[in-house]
Amino acid sequence: MAGHEKRGSSRPDELRERREPRERTRPDDAGESSEDRRRRRAQFLRELNEAKELRDRVQPRRARAARMRQQMRMRTFRW
Repeated sequence: MAGHEKRGSSRPDELRERREPRERTRPDDAGESSEDRRRRRAQFLRELNEAKELRDRVQPRRARAARMRQQMRMRTFRW
């Protein structure tokens, strides 16, 4: 990247200062129990798995290539 400025160098100094971290909970989640959170997370993960399976069925060549890459990563992994 010869001739390019350092990333973010065009921003004003006051924007470069470190921002305060966001709170972990959203304001509307204040009364939510951990059970509700776990239930929503489980539902999200089920839907994510379903979407991945659908993508694999729709794009079999890409899915096969991804499986092969994963197998190669596992073969070359060292404990």
